[in-house]
Amino acid sequence: MSTERLWPHPELAADLSALRRKAPLVHCITNLVADNFTANALLAVGASPAMVVAEEEAGGFAALAQALLLNVGTVTPPDARAMHAAAAAARAAGRPWVLDPVGAGALPYRTRVVAELLEHRPAVIRGNASEILAVAGEAAGGKGVDSTAGSAEALPRARELATRLGAVVAVSGAVDFVTDGEEVFSVPGGNPLITRVTAVGCALGAVIAAFLAAAPSPLRAAVAGSALFKLAAGRAGRTARGPGSLATAFLDQLFLAGVEKD
Repeated sequence: MSTERLWPHPELAADLSALRRKAPLVHCITNLVADNFTANALLAVGASPAMVVAEEEAGGFAALAQALLLNVGTVTPPDARAMHAAAAAARAAGRPWVLDPVGAGALPYRTRVVAELLEHRPAVIRGNASEILAVAGEAAGGKGVDSTAGSAEALPRARELATRLGAVVAVSGAVDFVTDGEEVFSVPGGNPLITRVTAVGCALGAVIAAFLAAAPSPLRAAVAGSALFKLAAGRAGRTARGPGSLATAFLDQLFLAGVEKD
């Protein structure tokens, strides 16, 4: 019997403290739009980012890092080869990794790359509802990288996908849902204006990877990342006047997060 519950802040505080003590090295092969913001988000939470993308280096570095993010947002054939090398090396070395299937289902090439990467068994798959539905085998959907489905609509297929792959699936939306196929956590909060800031979702995948290196389980890591981003977005929205100031305030709130305040 599955359960659904909110994530308690005391556990988030403990996981964030553990992340900052460990300061994990997170290897990111992500998209061109997200590189800078992702690195800044990782630095803000206390992790150490590294964007090593050459096929000749990706496997060796993935085995050295504490966690790995693969994001197919602007994937090219050389990127795909580097991602395969990194995922295979991470799995062989026992390093957890996150797959962000950006735009899966919208175009056949990236959808095929995502399907192939799944063979390397990610610990967490994080995407919007349309992306998760596509990865789970539903018909193509989404509007580019934007979802045309709500996160709750994708939850049943997310649970099936998590069970089938033995992974955690995190569905981002107005309310985030995170599941390992049995337990389901809902993560409300945030600020609607955050959807006007590019690369936030991509950065979330990287921060979940950082939590994988410090939290006691992939499920807890994924929920901690989602909860931290919702918390930071909500706090940033109190002072932001638009997307530009929200982006800056959001990074500040990731850095300042002492989640016992709320």
